[in-house]
Amino acid sequence: MIACRCPTQAPGRLVTMAKLLAFDTSTEAMSMALQLPQGLLVRELAGGPQASARLIPEILSMLAEAGCTLAELDAIAFGRGPGAFTGLRTACSVAQGLAFGADKPVIAVDSLMLVAQDAHQQQPADEIWVAMDARMDEVYAGAYRWQGGRWSVLSAPALYSVAAINQRWQAEPPAVIAGSALEAFGERLHTAAAVRITQPRSRARALAEVAQQLWAEGATVDAALALPLYLRDKVAQTTVEREAIRLAKEAAT
Repeated sequence: MIACRCPTQAPGRLVTMAKLLAFDTSTEAMSMALQLPQGLLVRELAGGPQASARLIPEILSMLAEAGCTLAELDAIAFGRGPGAFTGLRTACSVAQGLAFGADKPVIAVDSLMLVAQDAHQQQPADEIWVAMDARMDEVYAGAYRWQGGRWSVLSAPALYSVAAINQRWQAEPPAVIAGSALEAFGERLHTAAAVRITQPRSRARALAEVAQQLWAEGATVDAALALPLYLRDKVAQTTVEREAIRLAKEAAT
């Protein structure tokens, strides 16, 4: 687990930060961030199957550590995907439950964009492709442009076979590629000409930064309209996922 307080304002510069709770469980890691005027609190823990049971207790623990309540937040952000189905359902259900209970808006964060944000901190670039291991010999991939202090989407997140993403990159060679697919598929991905960023520095910090950008752009929605991004056919909701939203609603009351 990583837990740290990080100042978010440069000396001499006045920056108004929204008070945001953000979390992402789209991968095997569970990333959480709490942005308050006094700084940023982040936690990064094992996720995967554990996320549905651990997310709400960790959120409540982080709020308690910061001396903050849900009522004091401006919004709740979650990683909408693409990613693992159960992880996406967990994050969305918890975000909806907390937001309904606290009467707060929701920010749905592109989970690939937060990888681009983290990569940009390591290797500043105008354009970054993100490629995440989607299992089943497939890749979640999307391309993003950094301009004017914000991200825009060049190529929307999509599900590719290895052959298909190689074909795409052959036609449009990327300068920088980041994400877990680089290690998962190794030389099967044709990335020789690109800068490769295989390990994140801090998904939680990147999540908070992207959520702040989206807040500034007014990209909030009512909790009822917050939906995960599935790139594979939807499967039935599990008992664990139904329990997650019940617990989230109870925690918010």
